[in-house]
Amino acid sequence: MENSDYSKKDILIALRNAGLVKGDDILVHSNLGFFGKLDGNKESVDYCQAFAEAIFDVIGNEGTLIVPTFTYSFCWNKIFDLEKTATSDCGIFSEYIRKKPNAIRTKDGIHSITAIGNNVEYYTHDPPEHSFGTNSFWERFLKKDGKICRFNLNPDFNTFIHYVEKQLDVPYRFDKEFVGEMIIDGENFVGKNIHFVRDLNDERTVPDLSKLESKMKKMDLIKISNLGKGQILCYASSDIFRVIENEMKEDPNFLIKGEFA
Repeated sequence: MENSDYSKKDILIALRNAGLVKGDDILVHSNLGFFGKLDGNKESVDYCQAFAEAIFDVIGNEGTLIVPTFTYSFCWNKIFDLEKTATSDCGIFSEYIRKKPNAIRTKDGIHSITAIGNNVEYYTHDPPEHSFGTNSFWERFLKKDGKICRFNLNPDFNTFIHYVEKQLDVPYRFDKEFVGEMIIDGENFVGKNIHFVRDLNDERTVPDLSKLESKMKKMDLIKISNLGKGQILCYASSDIFRVIENEMKEDPNFLIKGEFA
């Protein structure tokens, strides 16, 4: 491993040390570059392939890999092409998985996700208009007690919290409808999605998940594994929901920077 920071074997070990097991359904927010140089690989596609193979070596055919493939197309008055529209700031790994022939993407013009594996149909079929509402991907993910994994990203990369905020009806977010053009299998449609938004001009409502991260670490609810120059962090969606629900009873500003309520 001369002039490299980690190997494919190290990826397997790190994933297992982060608590992943056969049959897990996992949502991965990632920045692979921060791990450093992978032994024997030079191209970004090689890195993505190595991580995808390692993940399925651990979770097996019984598991499901999910990645965010958000586009915010309807928010920006752009066309959402289910097959062709690239992800927005979701990283090379998400884009790699999106393009896999066996991957399925949800018909959501703002917060689409892409899945591969055993429960892909369960997570992607017939998504509701509300991206964080009843029967949304996030609710289905919680019902399966899926695990959220962060590859080298700070605590604020955790979109699941917006589903929790919606369920708790936080006062600093509100439903907003977006309408846009959608292309599916070459045909054009008018689509609609509802996003649980905040007032972008109100600095108090900026997300800050540092208190959540600290609390979960104190409760030993986050598994942390070192890999190369970076880290993998994994935690159960049910634990996130439970901790937020409990903490918000005492501190309604638990997930934001300012004092809103």
